[in-house]
Amino acid sequence: MAQFTVNARRFDPYKNFKFRVKWDGRYVAGISKVLALKRSTEVVEHREGGDPSTSRKSPGRSKYEPLTLERGVTHDIDFEQWANKIWNFGSGAGAEMSLADFRKDVILDVFNEAGQKVLSYQLYRCWVLSI
Repeated sequence: MAQFTVNARRFDPYKNFKFRVKWDGRYVAGISKVLALKRSTEVVEHREGGDPSTSRKSPGRSKYEPLTLERGVTHDIDFEQWANKIWNFGSGAGAEMSLADFRKDVILDVFNEAGQKVLSYQLYRCWVLSI
């Protein structure tokens, strides 16, 4: 991984990054925008034993929407290499990638204007849908 010459410990060299993505114990990307941290739960309607006129509602299965990360320019190419585990452009027949480790546990850290971490989301068994 290439390092910045001015400040080698800095992972977000651009002022507007408010999020950082971390996996395998290190930050790999600065993110400028996060969309759709959304969960929805189905409604299951049912009737109780001797009451045919009234239906009751209970929570059913939960569904999580895909998370969209808009990323700026970064010096780390790990994210793109991770995305290429699913599909590698230009690879011919027989050059398929192994899907053994295409899922990663990811931590999404949220920072305030002062650069202090205020919130972290742990996202389990993630994979890249598109880049």
